Formats: sequence, C-alpha cells, structure tokens
Amino acid sequence: MTKNIWNPHFETMPREEMRTVQSERLRDVVERVYYNVPYYRERMQSLGMGPENISSVDDIHKLPFTTKQDLRDNYPFGLFAVPMSEIIRVHASSGTTGKPTVVGYTRHDIGLWSEVMARTLTSAGAGKSDFIQIAYGYGLFTGGLGVHYGGEKIGASVIPISGGNTKRQLQLMKDFGSTVLACTPSYASYLAEAIEESGFDRDEFKLRVGVFGAEPWTENMRREIEKRLKIKAIDIYGLSEIIGPGVSFECEHQCGLHINEDHFIPEIIDPDTLEVLPEGELGELVFTTVTKEGLPIIRYRTRDLTRLNFETCACGRTLVRMNKCTGRSDDMLIIRGVNLFPSQIESVLLEMDETTPHYLLVVDRVNNLDTLQLQVEVEDRFYQDKISELQALRMKIQHQIESATGLSVTVKLVEPKTIERSEGKAKRVIDNRKMI
Repeated sequence: MTKNIWNPHFETMPREEMRTVQSERLRDVVERVYYNVPYYRERMQSLGMGPENISSVDDIHKLPFTTKQDLRDNYPFGLFAVPMSEIIRVHASSGTTGKPTVVGYTRHDIGLWSEVMARTLTSAGAGKSDFIQIAYGYGLFTGGLGVHYGGEKIGASVIPISGGNTKRQLQLMKDFGSTVLACTPSYASYLAEAIEESGFDRDEFKLRVGVFGAEPWTENMRREIEKRLKIKAIDIYGLSEIIGPGVSFECEHQCGLHINEDHFIPEIIDPDTLEVLPEGELGELVFTTVTKEGLPIIRYRTRDLTRLNFETCACGRTLVRMNKCTGRSDDMLIIRGVNLFPSQIESVLLEMDETTPHYLLVVDRVNNLDTLQLQVEVEDRFYQDKISELQALRMKIQHQIESATGLSVTVKLVEPKTIERSEGKAKRVIDNRKMI
C-alpha cells in the first residue's frame, strides 16, 4: 500500500461501510435542501416525494436532476441552502448569456475543499517539504485557490503566482526550487517549451511532479509533458458547481481518477434516456454533493462522458475511479481551462448589424496551446467596404468576443454564403485537437 494517502479512514474504507456513510449523508442533504431551497422542494413535490422517500443511497435515482441551466435560472443565490451571512466566499464561472454560474462556500465548505485537495496533492506525492508553484488562475475561477487551500493544509510552501508571465514563472521556479507544478496541461507543455528556449538547463530545476487539470488532455500529451519536464504528470478533475478542483484525482499508478465519494456520490446515466447505467458502462457523469452546506447540489449533470471502476486500486484506495473523460454530451468546449458554448459567440454576433448569424469556430492546438478562430460571414453591404474598414470591423468583433468570453480569439471575416449550411443541426465547431 502506498504511503501517499492523506486520509486512510475514508480513502481505504470498505465498500459496504462507504455505502453506509453515503446513505446517512444523502438522507441529511436531501432533508436540508427540501426545507431550505424552495427550488428543490418544488421539484421533489412535483415528483410526489419528500425526504421520507430517501432511506439509502439506493434511492438516489428517485431524486430530480440539476443542470447548469437550473443554476442560471436561480441566479445569483437562489440555490444556496444557508443565509448569505453564512457564505464567506463566492466564486463564479462564465455564462452563456452574460450571467455566470455562481457558487458559494461556508467556512465548513472551505474546510471540505482543503480536505479533498489535501488528498489530491498527497496522492501526487506532495508533502510538507515541497514548494508548490500554482500557475492556475486566481479570482472567480476556482482553480488557483482550490489548490492553494490543499497545499497549505498539507503544510507545503505555496507559491501563488497564478497564470501567465512565463518568464517570471521560470525564474521563480528555478530560484525558489519549486518541486510541484499546478496548472493546465497545455500551460505545462508551454512551460516545457519555454525552458528549452530560455537557455536554462532543466537540471537547474527541482520539479518532480505536476498536478494538471481544468481541460481535457490525452495520454500522448501526458507522455510528452513527462518527457520534456522530467516529472510525473498527475491528472485531477473538478468543476465549480461541485466544489472546484478536488472532486477526483489520480494516484501514482495513473489508472483512473479516485472520486472523493464520501463527499460526492457519482452515477453514470444514459444522456438520452436519463436511466442509470450498469457498472462499467460509458455514459454521462452525475454528482450529488452530500457534505456541502452553502450550495448542495442534487444529481448534477456534468455532461462529461466517462465510466466508473469500483475495483480496489493498486495504491490501496477503495474509492471508486473514473476514467479520463472521453467527451461531452453537450456542445460545451473547454479551451485553456475556460468553458465556452457556441451560443456565447452567437449572442455577441446577433447584436451586431455587420455580421450574419452564420459562423464557424475552429479549435486547434498549436505548440501545445489551444487556439480559437472565429470565421464569420459579413453582410454583403459591409463586405464591399475598404480593407481598413473591414480590419476595424474584425478588431471590433474580436474585442466583443474576448470581453464576453475571457478568451483570446482570432477573427476571420468571410464572404456571405461561404460557410456551409446544414438542413439539420448547424455545425458550429471544428475541433482539431486530437483527444486519443
């Protein structure tokens, strides 16, 4: 059994004992949301049920689903289960219509977040003697602060450098002797390239492990990062609606991500029929949070496609493992750790007179960094304008898109009727990133 286990009691708990814990906590959270969140009470009543209908984790399928749209419909604080006086932190992610998805944390929730991230970092081999360089973004995005809490809880020295400023990243990494790097995998690849071009010798760095997440990445990309940075690259998974980073994590065996299921009960459903699928089947991942106070979520549809493995891992953990997500059941893109829906682009274009609603998003990966190009048709009367005026229009669209999404984008103006039409669902995205 590995020594890299933060909380052996829960991480190696026998399956039947875990089910008992989950059942007790599920009954508690269902009662709390029923009496404290009008939305859930109305949903449950519409199904003709109440807390008395939930006696164990086997009854979880009786509960209603929650979607990202439900959070938007109850913007900003309608799904909170405690008074705002108990909320000590608010985070948010970008929304498709300008309204973000808002999440709130009580003091207890911050402690919970620290706990699951302590498990995550310990599983990666981090400890009190480590310097953890956190190059995830800080702010409304949950990434940076989530890892920060975990790093402090295990007693490591945390370097909260945030993302970007690559030259400074390398300088501090070398001078401070950073041993753990936490960032998106695409930025890790970029840092590897930057080290090679900087004139620094890789042996001047003390990096030993990387904790990477917030965007999809392949096994090929993992091998490349490990080879170029000479580290162990560990995958982590999270989403702000559930808690942020720390929902699940790999161990050193890199054979699936252990879900902190004493806090987050997972299910796999058929995204079309919404029926729960048998163990090992590929389907959409659904989570119920059973210990969060501020924003407890019942059966949240992540839209991520994966499968679950309940076998005990070689590391000794009995926590259920999820495979790397193979895709999504909706049209959301994850670009450089930022969620993007094509409808966000569409809403911006529809407000402009110069463009048509016909557009195409082309996503690629260049030098290990995601790129985003928007091809948009210009109204015929504007396409005949001078080159300087078209350039001004291109810059205007680029500014509007970047302001709305927080992503840098290259805009290409095309003639009317050049983007392919479809008789069925319009093809809005070409994703050239290889996810195999």
